[in-house]
Amino acid sequence: MGEVIQIPSPGVPIEFGIPGHPLVVVVHDWYGRLQGVLRYAELLAESGFHVVVPDLYDGVATLDDDTAEELLDRLDLGFTLATLDDVIRVGRESGSPRTGLVGFSAGGWLALLAAQAGSVDAVVAYYASLSSDEHGIIPAPVLLHFAEEDSWAPDQEPAAFIERLREHETPVTEHIYPNTTHSFANSSIEGAYSVQSAGFAFARTVTFLKDHLIDDIDLLDLELDVD
Repeated sequence: MGEVIQIPSPGVPIEFGIPGHPLVVVVHDWYGRLQGVLRYAELLAESGFHVVVPDLYDGVATLDDDTAEELLDRLDLGFTLATLDDVIRVGRESGSPRTGLVGFSAGGWLALLAAQAGSVDAVVAYYASLSSDEHGIIPAPVLLHFAEEDSWAPDQEPAAFIERLREHETPVTEHIYPNTTHSFANSSIEGAYSVQSAGFAFARTVTFLKDHLIDDIDLLDLELDVD
C-alpha cells in the first residue's frame, strides 16, 4: 500500500444540513473522502439538502493514483452498495421525503449502480459510466458531467451508456466541460481541478436536485426553517 492519509470520523458518515430535508448522499471518488468532497457536500447543504458522505475506505484516503487504485480494488462491491442502501434507509427514516445520489468517478459508478435498486429519486455522476454488463434500468432522472479529455474502457464509453439510458426511457442530461480532465470537480486534486468548470457543474447539480427532490411544499418548509 502506498501513501495514505488518515481522515476524521473513520468509517462513519459525515452529515451536513438538517435531517428531514431532502437527502443527498455524496459518494467519494477513488481517492477517498478528502476535504474537497466534504466542502462540496457542505455547499450542497447550504442549498437546503440534508447531505451525508459515507467513508467507503474505513478511515483512509490518498492523493496518489496508484494507491487510490489499490484502495478501490479492495472494496467489496456488494458490501459497498449495501452501505449506500443503509445510508438512504436511515435518511428516509429521519424524514427525508426524497433522496438523490451524487458520485464522483468511482463514486459515480457506484451511484449509478445503486440507483438501479429504485430507492432514489435522482442521480448525478461526475466522469462515470456503466458497461453494458453492469447496466440495468435506472428508474430516476440522471445528470452526467464529463471532462473533455478522459480515457474509458471500450465497454464503458459514455455515448453507448447514454444511448442505453434513452432506450430504457430514463431521463438523462449530459454536459461536457471544455479544457478539463478527469477529477476536474475535486478541489483536493491539484492539476486536475478546474474552478470554473467545477462551479458550472455544481450549479447545474443543485438545479437538477432541486427540480427532482424539492416540490413547492418542501420549498415552503425549507424557507420556514431558514426563518
